[in-house]
Amino acid sequence: MLEGLYLTLLIGPTIPLPAPPPVVQALKSVQVTIGSGQRSGFQLAFALSKRSPLTNELIPLGYFDPGVRVIIVATVGAIPNVLIDGVITRQEVSASNDLGQSQVAVTGEDVSVMMDLNDTVPKPFPGIPEAGIVTILVGIYAQYGILPFVIPPIFSSVKPPTEAMKFEKGSDLAYINFLAKKTGYVFFIESGPLPGMNIAYFGPEIRNGIPQPALNVNMDALTNVNSLSFSFDGLARKQYAITIQEPNTKIGIPIPLPNLDLLSPPLAIKQAPSLRQEALPDSAKLNPAEALMQGLAKAVESSDAVSGSGELDVLRYGQPLKARSLVGVRGAGVAYDGLYYVKSVTHNIKAGEYKQSFTLARNGLIPLVPVVVP
Repeated sequence: MLEGLYLTLLIGPTIPLPAPPPVVQALKSVQVTIGSGQRSGFQLAFALSKRSPLTNELIPLGYFDPGVRVIIVATVGAIPNVLIDGVITRQEVSASNDLGQSQVAVTGEDVSVMMDLNDTVPKPFPGIPEAGIVTILVGIYAQYGILPFVIPPIFSSVKPPTEAMKFEKGSDLAYINFLAKKTGYVFFIESGPLPGMNIAYFGPEIRNGIPQPALNVNMDALTNVNSLSFSFDGLARKQYAITIQEPNTKIGIPIPLPNLDLLSPPLAIKQAPSLRQEALPDSAKLNPAEALMQGLAKAVESSDAVSGSGELDVLRYGQPLKARSLVGVRGAGVAYDGLYYVKSVTHNIKAGEYKQSFTLARNGLIPLVPVVVP
């Protein structure tokens, strides 16, 4: 591995253990993708040969079978970073006639995939609010080190057990995602901070906090990204309207939503215009509070008219760039400098390099802050 980088690989059922030397020595590449609004995933590639312990022992014994848990930790500058805690879902063996080209690749997703495998028995939730339901469902998977971090919705519709009984729809994960969409929230698993620990977050998409070290472009010796480009999509932002049903006449009343980023503070002075107008689907079936929360969440989702993408060398940057948090940009010009929300990152690790590709987003041009964290 690279000087300044130490990679730890833990593999095993339920409680993974450090990978044995033959596995570590056969490791060719690591790829981990983490993004907002999507499940995190990974892929590991290992070299194979006719006499390899992987070929003759580990693969036949099920070491890389689907269902096996994998934890990947990258220690950069003496600080460990849990890249992902996941479960293998697919195994692919490529046999080649060329010397040294045979390999086995294992692909997997974060531990939330275990919450998406059983939808046979609906679970009743009489008179329990959304936050309580999520806490109960997440608690079922405590064996994977998942701890709930649940923020109760601002508006919660809880009916007495005698009036309505809530039943789980689909798998546990599907029902949690349904509740998140209903309340304008997001749900995802954040691996770490220690190996074997995971945080299940249910709440609004948070776009504030302490920014990460700035991404510098076109700044000579201070430049720490290999590439960085931006785009401004004038059709990305939408003006949503919710339909409220008058209870007596049952007539739908459309109400345009204001451009208020209550769940996501703006990061730019010049916000993108809302050129599109669109009705929020099925909002008439919701109570006013639910319709408002969903509408605001959709408005935040469509507000990312400015996007950026690029690549960096992690050791030059000094630490892995983290998704679902803020980062500053310097050297891109007055319009595009400032703070951005990191939508996704992909870690690419192989012999001699540790790079990340990333995507950024914000609501418009010209930064709100005069300077960013160097």
